[in-house]
Amino acid sequence: MSSSRHQQLPPQEQLSALETLRLACFANPLDGLISLALISAVLAAAWQLLRWALLQAQWGVIAANSTLLALGRYPEPQRWRLWLLLWLLSTVAGLSWGLLRRQSWPRNDLLATAVLTGLTLWAPAAVAQPLAVQAHWWGLTAWLLLLRSSAGAMAARVPPPVLQCWALLWPVVYVSGMGLIAGGLGLVRVPSPLWGGLLLTLIEACFAMLLCLPLGLALALGRSSGLPLLRMGAVAYIEFIRGAPLITLLFLGQNILGFLLPGGLSPDRIWRAAWVLTVFASAYVAEALRAGLAAIPRGQVEAARSLGLNTAQTLSHVVLPQAIKVALPALVGQFISLLQDTTLLSLIGLMELLGTARTVLANPEFLGRNAEVYVVLALLFWCCCAALGLGSRALEVRLNRQRSVAVR
Repeated sequence: MSSSRHQQLPPQEQLSALETLRLACFANPLDGLISLALISAVLAAAWQLLRWALLQAQWGVIAANSTLLALGRYPEPQRWRLWLLLWLLSTVAGLSWGLLRRQSWPRNDLLATAVLTGLTLWAPAAVAQPLAVQAHWWGLTAWLLLLRSSAGAMAARVPPPVLQCWALLWPVVYVSGMGLIAGGLGLVRVPSPLWGGLLLTLIEACFAMLLCLPLGLALALGRSSGLPLLRMGAVAYIEFIRGAPLITLLFLGQNILGFLLPGGLSPDRIWRAAWVLTVFASAYVAEALRAGLAAIPRGQVEAARSLGLNTAQTLSHVVLPQAIKVALPALVGQFISLLQDTTLLSLIGLMELLGTARTVLANPEFLGRNAEVYVVLALLFWCCCAALGLGSRALEVRLNRQRSVAVR
């Protein structure tokens, strides 16, 4: 009876959006009541939030401190470096986006484009930025979308080796950006205590993301190794780091590294925190990669060896590409958690985004404006995490498409 009823249902692809919504939310009276209750609660909460944002909130605290929240106390005469870095990032991001998606514009990309365009047109004017600054943001967004479209149209003609090595450009951009931010090589040096706000948050998070992946991979391979000493060392490292709270490691890093290393080799407080974040995240990345390694059938390794591949070739051509593909969702989740964990840096005295916000709220002129500041902080973190999530899903779709083509 159930099989005949299932055969009478129309195929899913022939259902309209309204029919799909009806089947999903109002298939029976109980589902309809639950759906109506949830929709009513969501609409009521959204209405209250919108009314507060439009009628009660005082956004002057954001307009007065937008530069401080974004850059900290970075010297104004040197801020041209940050604009140059933003143009460089926009160029690489637009090209990467286009090469990843090719000519397709899925719904997520269209939604991201609409949100990005809306924020660019509204946010700079809302925080009372000068017209020249607003023009910079408009140009950056237009340049990003133009490169995304152009690179997507030309992706089919790009040689495969270039596509495979394209991701290596991001570490180069990071190193170049650090040269611009910190100075040196003819530029005036800007001391790291002057860095702050969103700038410092992204510097710390990107540093840890770039380094925790190779370190975590080495730990995962060590824990899966047949050498007892190497395996026990990797296990001890991973279990110790995973068993210690991040805030404890941050305090240890700030206080102990200065004693363990000579004065000339001890990094300043910002880079001590960056290394602690890297060490902490690498333990979790190692476990995610170890799960990916465990998912690879043993027969594939034996087949690779029967073809004459040595251990390094087997890892690089057979094992690691599949293991990273399996572990990609967990890795991106760890990167998002790492970005959110940077808020703990305010507890050790670093003026990242949350620490800068607390400084703003300590100003007697802005007492009681906590809700406005924390809502903006939540939106900034959400935008960064959503960008990581969208990028990871696009990469998963691309890898799955390549796998299906290879199977055919």
